[in-house]
Amino acid sequence: MEFGLDQDLVSRIRAKVSEVFDVESILVGKEPGPLVQFSGQFRIDTARAYAYLAPWLGELGYVAMFRNEGNKEQVLILPGKRIAEPTKTGKINLFLLILTAISTLFVGTVMVTGDVEDFLVRPWLGIPFALSVMVILGAHELGHYIAAREYAVPVTLPYFIPMPLGPFGTLGAFINMKAPPPNRRALLTIAVAGPLSGFFLAVPILLLGLSMSPVTALNLGEGVMLEGNSILYALLKFVTFGKFLPNGTEDVFLHPIAFAGWAGLLVTGLNLIPVGQLDGGHIAYALLGKKARYLFWPVVICLIGLGIVWNGWFLWVMLILLFGRHYAMPLDDLTNLTARQRLVGWLVMLLFVMVFTPFPLTIY
Repeated sequence: MEFGLDQDLVSRIRAKVSEVFDVESILVGKEPGPLVQFSGQFRIDTARAYAYLAPWLGELGYVAMFRNEGNKEQVLILPGKRIAEPTKTGKINLFLLILTAISTLFVGTVMVTGDVEDFLVRPWLGIPFALSVMVILGAHELGHYIAAREYAVPVTLPYFIPMPLGPFGTLGAFINMKAPPPNRRALLTIAVAGPLSGFFLAVPILLLGLSMSPVTALNLGEGVMLEGNSILYALLKFVTFGKFLPNGTEDVFLHPIAFAGWAGLLVTGLNLIPVGQLDGGHIAYALLGKKARYLFWPVVICLIGLGIVWNGWFLWVMLILLFGRHYAMPLDDLTNLTARQRLVGWLVMLLFVMVFTPFPLTIY
């Protein structure tokens, strides 16, 4: 036992922890590792135990982590505070939001007229596409944001990413959690809130756009861009037009609103890929715990295989390898999901199967 803390403080922490935890052994260290490590067994529900200990430790400037090593449950005490401070309106967030709105407006205008110069004289033509895309992306990020605030997880405002040279005018948006979620229940709720919020707006926007989209002869001439099918997208086109498209001779010529809705489904599928820091990775960890890491390389190998047909997957593989190898571990990693939450998690994984687009865009 190595003492890096005042022994009186260690005794106070031990006495508090012992109210909910049968301490079998204690190891006291020093930064940067856990300052106190208790091993033993919880005497009450772990969610209740964490709710009891966390505020008291926070007042002392410490945070608790619940872990399971072997057959022993552990309570780790580390320095730090988990405070959900009021989110300040960031100038960079607003700046990126405005740039992304302009970028999507530019792409939407060119989509309608085919002429870049029209953006300077008739930019309002791009509003239907730009507004649809921004609403879907905004709903996705606000879903994350509101859920995070409900669990008192400190989180940033959304950062939108403009991309005027791409087909969508944006590379999406993201928010950043400044601290781990308290448990898997919070992790799951925060993770599913974004994709579901965006999805429930993308579907009606897509259906509205399809109702304004004509079915025309399939002309795969030079420079034609053909959007890919997911299972759900193919079914929605069948519901709208009474046939599966493309069928070899004809296809739907997407109205800009329909293209925005299709992009919303695409973004939902991309975010639900079950690895690392993606929403799907958070959901997988909430459902499977540390076993979720076994999905990493099979998913990467599958994406590399798809990349042989659509090269864009190679970029996603690179991003996943650079940023997606670590999973968001909650502070309390022992509290399991409720049966209802588990059902929601698996249903969202089923949604991933329905909206995943293996070959998003093909340019002839």
